[in-house]
Amino acid sequence: MMRISGRVTTVQRLNSINDLKRINFGQSVPKHSLLLLHWFANEVDIDRNNVIRLTFDPDNEDYGSHHYSNYEGLLDPLPNGNTHQYYTVGNLNQGTSVQLPNYVTHSRREYEGENMDRIIFRVREPHTGQRVLQRIDRVFITQHYEYQETDYDPDHTYEITTDLLMQIRQFSVSVGEDQSSLIYDTSVNLDNGKWVVLLFCCMHLFFLLPCSIDCVQF
Repeated sequence: MMRISGRVTTVQRLNSINDLKRINFGQSVPKHSLLLLHWFANEVDIDRNNVIRLTFDPDNEDYGSHHYSNYEGLLDPLPNGNTHQYYTVGNLNQGTSVQLPNYVTHSRREYEGENMDRIIFRVREPHTGQRVLQRIDRVFITQHYEYQETDYDPDHTYEITTDLLMQIRQFSVSVGEDQSSLIYDTSVNLDNGKWVVLLFCCMHLFFLLPCSIDCVQF
């Protein structure tokens, strides 16, 4: 639950590929969000207990990541005790020594998103005194308002569950010689028990249900 300008807004939670299909990518939400989300799902570490751990240093601005203050109240306030921190990643114009992969930073025109889309993640700070991977306990995709460079749009902010990240991690990726052609091909057991084959390239995103050849193009 979050409060924006005096009104309370609930962030929609996406638990599966089926939920992801319902988002209006290419219209109200940039298609580029899919590329950024695929990168993030495969960059973080997820163990057998579905615990997500950070593999890069946002305090060092790896991949252009940095602290997010949540000043506009987009997300829930942080718990007391300075045990958690929000960070954001996805700014394609932010120079850093550790760069996002080429398929994210130089996507085809069909997937360009005017550098609006971002991932926000909440990190639980470790207290062991040892150098360990920090735990991520919440992940969101969001975007800036179209003509603003600071505030995020609460109506197009979605929480991504660990289950969905795990489904995305099943997708294999093949990058063409020109570094702009991508294909993801896998089978995923959805909530309704049917198997779906997902083909993802820089031109189209298809979900194919073999029982009915039901195809949805974003």
